[in-house]
Amino acid sequence: MTTALTGSATGARAKRGRARRRRRGPSAYLVLAALLVLAGIMLVPFGVVVLNALKTPQEYSSNGPLALPEGFHFDGVTAFWERVGFGQVLLNSALISGSVAVLAVLLSVLNAYALGIGRIRGRMWILVLLLLANTLPQEALVYPLYHLSKQVGLYDTRLAVIIVFTVIQSAFGTYLLASVLSAFPRPLLEAARIDGASRWQVLWRVVVPVIRPTMAVLAVFFFVWTWNEFLIPLVFLVSNDNQTVSVALGVLQGQRLMDATMSSAASLLGLLPTVVFFLIFQRTLSRGLTAGAIK
Repeated sequence: MTTALTGSATGARAKRGRARRRRRGPSAYLVLAALLVLAGIMLVPFGVVVLNALKTPQEYSSNGPLALPEGFHFDGVTAFWERVGFGQVLLNSALISGSVAVLAVLLSVLNAYALGIGRIRGRMWILVLLLLANTLPQEALVYPLYHLSKQVGLYDTRLAVIIVFTVIQSAFGTYLLASVLSAFPRPLLEAARIDGASRWQVLWRVVVPVIRPTMAVLAVFFFVWTWNEFLIPLVFLVSNDNQTVSVALGVLQGQRLMDATMSSAASLLGLLPTVVFFLIFQRTLSRGLTAGAIK
């Protein structure tokens, strides 16, 4: 009996696989080919940067930017690393971006829990205010934040940048999570309250496990967005020991202290951490984006 059931299950899976293959017509392969071509086009600039980062200045000037390097030369990479102290700069960016990702998600969850489930008074006006805050340009925030950080003694500290970006990113996170939690299944909340769970227990044991994929997506986005920020770190972090990767790249390029190969090496070093981060968390990102599509 067990053998028959196993055989029937295997046959059913084989039939489903054959049906799936039959549904893949020429249009599916055309779409796949178009996506591969598009991905190749998008990777061309990255490949050019890698090629030029491995050249010497003489090779670049004589053969041009599109020629293959005659050998693997890491002079531009080491020169840029030593000139800006890239190890410290990389640590600063990782510390600031990681702290903002964690704190902004935590603050967003707490705010959204009050707005989406607690249904506090003036909820709609608060959400509108958060939506307007997301549209404000950073140029309008720089001077007030600069003056405030001077007054409280946080200017030229990484803590000041962490606080600023935590508030900025959590405005978007609160707006998004409040919309998600406003449609949260009420029977789950009522069952938890009947069992005697407090508000904190409902949040951490019922709500957070359900919205964890969305929180993971927000953490990834907050990390990358903060990593790529330039204006506020440029204004707030004036000492070399506190600068981020984007500020170090912008300052050296503005001073015209780098040749073409060193500029390519600098761009490569600035881009690699975010690429590695996406490769590590791509499964988390894809799961979070598709979490609400499948019940």
